[in-house]
Amino acid sequence: MTACDLLFRRVRLVRPGPDSAPELHDLAVADGRFVAIAHALPTSGARHVVDARGLLGFPGLVDAHTHVGIYRPLADDARSESAAAAAGGVTSMLSYMRTGECYLERGGPYRDFYPEVLRQSAGNYHTDYGYHLAPITAQHLGELEHLACDHGVASFKIFMFYGGHGLHGASDRQRDFLRLGPDDHYDLAHFEFIMRALAELQARRPALRLSLSLHCELPDILAAYTRIVQREGKLHGLPAYNASRPPHAEAMAIFLAAYLAHETCFPTINLLHLSSRKALAAAAMMVDLFPHLDIRRELTLGHLLLDDQNPAGAHAKVNPPLRSRDDVEALLGELVSVRSADALGGAGDDRGRAVARMEFGVEDHGAIYRSTSRAVNEKSGTLRRTRAPKC
Repeated sequence: MTACDLLFRRVRLVRPGPDSAPELHDLAVADGRFVAIAHALPTSGARHVVDARGLLGFPGLVDAHTHVGIYRPLADDARSESAAAAAGGVTSMLSYMRTGECYLERGGPYRDFYPEVLRQSAGNYHTDYGYHLAPITAQHLGELEHLACDHGVASFKIFMFYGGHGLHGASDRQRDFLRLGPDDHYDLAHFEFIMRALAELQARRPALRLSLSLHCELPDILAAYTRIVQREGKLHGLPAYNASRPPHAEAMAIFLAAYLAHETCFPTINLLHLSSRKALAAAAMMVDLFPHLDIRRELTLGHLLLDDQNPAGAHAKVNPPLRSRDDVEALLGELVSVRSADALGGAGDDRGRAVARMEFGVEDHGAIYRSTSRAVNEKSGTLRRTRAPKC
């Protein structure tokens, strides 16, 4: 072996594949790169030698689902969130970003918006980073090629509930929230046009490998059940929020998302943060129905760790909401068996301010799990069986 700067001895190395148990290896590093991996490397050429004493070693995790800058200034949030990510073993972060309220609190074209995102990000992350972008207006559809070819953005997003339901709950001001123009509509037709525009771009530029992520909840169902829960007044806290955004609203949105991908011939969609047994079943049905599509399914740490009985209350308010213990067990079962989970994401954000009680449409949603990601993977025994996100 050639000389190296750093030699780690006796590392239990985690490798890809469901059948590869961690084995003891030595790892040599030179100029910031691993240059040799073997069972027993000579120490004579190493400047520094570290005995890992059987500790686990694994590739840096990629958290493909974060919301940096949603409630706090982007530069501040990038520093704190990426520090938490690094503590959890994450070395690359992809954050969802859009125009409208929250994030940069501005609308307009991405040609003006995205360079400002990059400016505020520069020098503030402790990890590698990138962004998924959400085409909110019709104008944004004409900017997809510019974003992909000039900025390297290959992943885009649809928030399926935004057109008729708020980020925090019931809302009658979504047009203002999204900063829509008079001729803009954030609805199923717009989602179709996003997919058609991406399919056309993919056909023109096959090397881009574009993908589209979808937050799958139907706004009409959410609005109706929110009114029911509020009117009846029987439930409170997380169980009320769960009931106001029922699992079948998620499952039905998954059906629509998959069919639109089929209709528009856009092959690669990511179904984000599946939260329920019904969502898992709907996604599995769509995979079977449309085998020509690359339908990827994501589970997130919060939905795997917590249920709607958690005492954290409003501090654990997320979208889709925390579900029943039965739903949590279904998600864990799918992850451990690797029957359907393609990615494990953080889906966290730093709200930056405390909330005392839970009311519909009042407190922010979001929770922080990123610093726990390594421990969750290790504890659940699924780290070596979880594939990296393909975004």
